[in-house]
Amino acid sequence: MTAKAGDALAFAEARATEYGCVVAVGGDGTVHEVANGLMRAGAPAALGVLPCGSGDDFNKMMAPGDPVARLAAGRMRPYDVGRVDAEGSRFFINGMDIGFGAHGARNISRVPPFLTGLGAYLGALVLTMVRYPKLNVRIRLDDAPPARLRTAMTAVMNGVSFGGSFRVTPEAKGDDGLLDLLMVDAVGRLGILGLVPLIMLGRHAGHPRIRFARAKRILIEASEPLDMELDGELPLRPAKRVAIEILPGALRVMG
Repeated sequence: MTAKAGDALAFAEARATEYGCVVAVGGDGTVHEVANGLMRAGAPAALGVLPCGSGDDFNKMMAPGDPVARLAAGRMRPYDVGRVDAEGSRFFINGMDIGFGAHGARNISRVPPFLTGLGAYLGALVLTMVRYPKLNVRIRLDDAPPARLRTAMTAVMNGVSFGGSFRVTPEAKGDDGLLDLLMVDAVGRLGILGLVPLIMLGRHAGHPRIRFARAKRILIEASEPLDMELDGELPLRPAKRVAIEILPGALRVMG
């Protein structure tokens, strides 16, 4: 059992060489910490997941069916892992973002406790609508020339969804050796409200205020420090320079 943030990471890192699989029983935050612990240990053990969180976005990347049966079957598959170097270094297994999503992750702690699951994420969405940043950034994908972007949110994904129900990159695959990007222009509140149902349904491709891209390496720079959400957590200090890369097949996952 964990008692505080960081416990699952420390447990996984310390015990990674003793077992063939370390199972995260919890939500995406628990999966994030266990994956980081395994990666810090050199990933000698596989990651297993028994999802019981609010969003369980990483679990949506895995084969459908009973997660206990997946573990019992004993099949392992290599998954890509993202790494962020900013004010510190951290791995992510599902996705990360700057802008609206990061502020939503910060606001989730302010949601009344009677709201759970999708209700909690929608409550955080409402709070974030009150005030969210429109960021001026410079972004570089692989070896392409850098481009300037004014964005309400830029998400860098290994998986399909975040926030439990927001299918930000419907075509993403966790084992293709690529990061999928969603870049949303700096739209106002009405624009965000119009995009929310489209993104929840995964029907936002072709929207004039949205762009998609794929890359192995991404560099984001800004004049002001950027908040960063990784797998629903805020584990890094805001930074003006954020370097992101994909580590193909770096972690074995049970199921």
